[in-house]
Amino acid sequence: MHEYPGQHRILVAVDCIIFGFDGVNVKLLLVKRSLTPEQGKWSLMGGFINPSESPDDAANRVLEERTGLKDVYMDQFMVFGNPKRDPVERTLSVAYFALIDIHQYEEQISGEHSPEWFLLDDMPDMVFDHPEMVTIALKQLRYKAALHPILFQLLPGKFTIPQLQSLYEGVYQTEFDDRNFSRKLLSTGLLVKLAEKDKQSSKKGAFYYRLDQSHYEENFEKFLNLVPNPDKFF
Repeated sequence: MHEYPGQHRILVAVDCIIFGFDGVNVKLLLVKRSLTPEQGKWSLMGGFINPSESPDDAANRVLEERTGLKDVYMDQFMVFGNPKRDPVERTLSVAYFALIDIHQYEEQISGEHSPEWFLLDDMPDMVFDHPEMVTIALKQLRYKAALHPILFQLLPGKFTIPQLQSLYEGVYQTEFDDRNFSRKLLSTGLLVKLAEKDKQSSKKGAFYYRLDQSHYEENFEKFLNLVPNPDKFF
């Protein structure tokens, strides 16, 4: 086997940042770390890439091994490589993130590594540089949500504007003015109003809507207007 002369070994790992929406709040999935140092502390779902694996394959394997989750689409967004990020050996980490419907996947969750969902404003201390990973992943999620209708995929086929606003507020961790959000949302021309109302949340009820996919491609940039002061979040 040939080797490059004068080079040193660097380990390569993957870390998975999984955000979830439970219908009311956006949360982060964490597990208990199984290795020393920091064994038993809260961690992202991480592991080393095997010689025969691509980073994508490793991320899917590690996520399933740590949580039981399968068939989760994850975006690769950054390589974390501070020489001191891992106190044991020089390790690069290829980071991935996803946003899922918690209820859709809750039956897959296994308890071997004590996976637990945490509110974004109530996260525990995490190992190594994992807090930094979460911060950057959340910015990537917000940017993607502003340009693409990924948040709509977490809602039922028909939804109310208050439901959508609750999801946006969870992702951006801020409160939106009800009237402004509704006005900006309707001005996109990307919603189709249905005759049916949701009367569970109030006596008056809120109309249901659905996303008009046929006009999305030509008007997707209008979603940027939904977010006040976007520079604050990206």
